[in-house]
Amino acid sequence: MQEFIIGFLNQHGYFGVGLLMAIENIFPPIPSEIILTFSGFMTTKSSMKIWGVILSATIGSLVGALLLYLIGKMVPIEYLKKLLDGKVGQSLRLRPNDIRKAGGWFAKRGNITVFFCRFVPIVRSLISIPAGTANMNLGMFLLLTTLGTAMWNTLLVWLGVFAGESWGKIVSIVGVYSTFAIAVMGIVVLFFMVIFFKRRFKKN
Repeated sequence: MQEFIIGFLNQHGYFGVGLLMAIENIFPPIPSEIILTFSGFMTTKSSMKIWGVILSATIGSLVGALLLYLIGKMVPIEYLKKLLDGKVGQSLRLRPNDIRKAGGWFAKRGNITVFFCRFVPIVRSLISIPAGTANMNLGMFLLLTTLGTAMWNTLLVWLGVFAGESWGKIVSIVGVYSTFAIAVMGIVVLFFMVIFFKRRFKKN
């Protein structure tokens, strides 16, 4: 994967950066840290400029995030309610009314969630789907996604610039951060799931 990304970036420059970042948002296993840090390193060895790399990466990320947002928006709410009204809902102990509650929660906290999730690998991509399903305001979604993504991209590109030929070490460090961030996110989700089901059982 890493060799393919490096070769693709060397061949296609800014276009390659934007395209790979768009794909990375749709397929989270593609590591943005390799794309961005190596691109930062390339600015020290080629005619590519730092601002051009950041701009290309941010536009690409925005395109990928918007596509997932639209996919989430196309999922009919009635279909989700029907799904939770059947065996899937019974096995998960979820009810159709929980969709309304989730929508209300996203309406209150969706903005800050979309912004901060842009700094968590994998989650930074997937958060676009529930944003679309919850019918989050498109303008606000694009604004927060652009801000969060631009900050993440700028950080990694500059780290690649400073690291130079040692950019691979930055990838390793970000990999450790990614593992830690995902673990923390998993614990938080598990915590809220426990609270949710505990309240559900009390009501029953």
